[in-house]
Amino acid sequence: MEDAPTELGDSNKDTEVAPALIAVHPSQDSVATAVGSDLRVFDFRQNCAVSLKDDSSEGSLHRDSIRAVRYGAHGKLLVSAGDDKLVKVWSTLSWRCITTVCSEKRVSAVAISDDGSYVCFADKFGVVWIVDLDTPDGQVVEFSPDGKYILSADRDFKIRVTVFPKNPLDGAHEIQSFCLGHTEFVSCIAFLCTPEYPQGFLVSGSGDSTVRMWDIISGSLLDTCEVGEKAGLLGSNGREAECYSAVTDLCTSSDGSLVAVAVQRQVPENFLLHPFFPCQVVPIRGGTFIPTSLQMCSSTGLLWMITGVSNLRGSEYPSLARVRVISGLKKSNSDSNEREPNVMDDNDIPGGAKLLEKLQGSLSYSEEVFLAAAEAVKTAMSNLLIKKQYSSEKREFRKRTRNDKKIKH
Repeated sequence: MEDAPTELGDSNKDTEVAPALIAVHPSQDSVATAVGSDLRVFDFRQNCAVSLKDDSSEGSLHRDSIRAVRYGAHGKLLVSAGDDKLVKVWSTLSWRCITTVCSEKRVSAVAISDDGSYVCFADKFGVVWIVDLDTPDGQVVEFSPDGKYILSADRDFKIRVTVFPKNPLDGAHEIQSFCLGHTEFVSCIAFLCTPEYPQGFLVSGSGDSTVRMWDIISGSLLDTCEVGEKAGLLGSNGREAECYSAVTDLCTSSDGSLVAVAVQRQVPENFLLHPFFPCQVVPIRGGTFIPTSLQMCSSTGLLWMITGVSNLRGSEYPSLARVRVISGLKKSNSDSNEREPNVMDDNDIPGGAKLLEKLQGSLSYSEEVFLAAAEAVKTAMSNLLIKKQYSSEKREFRKRTRNDKKIKH
């Protein structure tokens, strides 16, 4: 019985699909999506698709599925990383790769310090690495807003807060706190900053269908939102009502007034949720749209989201993506004039058809295509987050056959 998950995990490795990802420049100067190994960028300043330039010795762009993409250093840098064990840092002015870092293992998360001096990335074994971008030969993930801490989350339900050292390349050994309370894997973390508390509160989403708020200095749990229950996904007894309601991603507004949450479902309708007070459920038209990644733009108040997968075998479209945008999230000065959140029509999305063609790879896909891909999306998200169990014999075999160090440059 113990070997069964191992065999399943090994057999799935060759056919594993990668969920699509999205990242938005803080000022919405550009938007980037990752679908498999394909990194796609649309530049609003030039109103055109971007041709990325990569002159690194590792070759052109990425060779395998991208698992993390995000902007950093106030939008000056874009970083991408994934299964090819490469972390690539791009200048958003020239759209040229300025640094490529080789990891020993596949990379699952990335973060960049506000000053652009350091990039942090986490590998599949849970090790967090810090690299000096000026001398990238050293040794996820989230920086606190004040830059004093690095936060990492894992599939063992815990969040660790580590003090960012004065000499980062010597290692970060001082643990500030642990945030403990989730009962399933932690899928996403973000900071919620308010004018009264600029250092920010941490918010985290989990497979236990909750979003939790933390004080990172003490590790204290400040609030819990049962997103599954609020979205009508759980029955009155607190158990799942014919669905799997894991939180797959979350993001926050710059003023700390909103947290947007994507919830995975197995019923024919999906939601974006604003979980803290007041709570509001936003229906997304089309039952096959399961958001795999979210990003809120602080300057425009638009919430960008994407669904999609790559390496989808047996399909007419082995890699596909769909981008949607929600408007009306900014609070107005008068409650009576406050707009309701609204899923924008494709023609109203900034960049219009030109943007969608670049970021999606196609202007549109039929509902039947996404219906076939929806199950693959759910499986892909679960494979990423649920920890595989191996027998002791299998673990020893995997250790003996590891080739991580052999391919390090």
